[in-house]
Amino acid sequence: ELVDACKASGSVRDLCILGDKRLAEETGKAFKKDKKLTKGIAFPTCVSVNNCICHFSPLTTEPDVILADGDMVKIDMGAHIDGFIAVVAHTVVVGATVENPVTGGKADALMAAHLASEAALRLVKPGNETYEVTETVSKVGEAFGCKPVEGMLSHQLEQNRIRRRKTIIQNPSEAQRKEHDKFEFALHEVYAVDVLISSGDGQGREKDAKITVYKKTEDTYMLKMKTSREFYSKVSKQFGTMPFNLRSMEEEKKARMGVVECVTHKLIEPFQVLFDKEGAYVAQYKFTVLLMPNGPHKITGLPFDEATCKSEKSIEDAEIQKLLKTSANPKAAKKKKKAAEKAVTEETGAAPTLVAGQ
Repeated sequence: ELVDACKASGSVRDLCILGDKRLAEETGKAFKKDKKLTKGIAFPTCVSVNNCICHFSPLTTEPDVILADGDMVKIDMGAHIDGFIAVVAHTVVVGATVENPVTGGKADALMAAHLASEAALRLVKPGNETYEVTETVSKVGEAFGCKPVEGMLSHQLEQNRIRRRKTIIQNPSEAQRKEHDKFEFALHEVYAVDVLISSGDGQGREKDAKITVYKKTEDTYMLKMKTSREFYSKVSKQFGTMPFNLRSMEEEKKARMGVVECVTHKLIEPFQVLFDKEGAYVAQYKFTVLLMPNGPHKITGLPFDEATCKSEKSIEDAEIQKLLKTSANPKAAKKKKKAAEKAVTEETGAAPTLVAGQ
């Protein structure tokens, strides 16, 4: 629905509001009888355009962004049922069609992000190491003359936790490489695999866009200001550990005041709005994958339309070509597959169908 709504002269803020409304509506339909069960938005809708890398979702009091033909639009969102999280991100170019395909640097970034995410999907399996994904994503970016955005992380997901200990880093700087541990994937883990590729230099920097997405941390501190205490208590009740947008608080102005002290004392962490240099195009594909006994089971994400994207470049690396040719579908007899899907549905509350409506 949001992809269809990405039209020239469309409002980014309206798209974000629509995304959050639809996430709430769809999750609201699940397990209606169980009143105690929490469900809803696990990551508020962000719509980041062109060189904006991530987390852009403006407040009603902040300047909006209006879409134009040729804009590269990244839609990023997530839902949860009973704390089981499914996230997804997809990139579209406004006005791109088979007759009018995406070309040049835009097409390179788009193809690179798509193929890097396909390669990553095939590498996220028990026994493999996270750095195999890191290296492969970098090689795919290189083949298309693009850079993965430095230091971006894909996180392991657990019930009620959108950011766990195990992470996959992309394009780490020397310092990040030293600090960032290697992890091994294990059976039954769940990951949000997030690939961001830029036609620019892949360096994220903050500009003047205000941060609007935050999440509660595990830290404790006695807040001094009444507005901060009220804000913190509302966040704890309304969102728990899930990321949220200040826009979804009843009083936006109060929330903007209350969040400051919470962030200073690390009770609440911000999701920075990052930008690559002017004129760069950043493409993103993110999906949720369950590491099942019969192979990785991807439960979110939209199909990529290759007919609307024409890049002059391609992957020469034989190993990566071979990897991409392998099937990403879990190998299983039909019976096994049905049993696995039933188990997934029971565990995640049919999250696959929920998020597919993106």
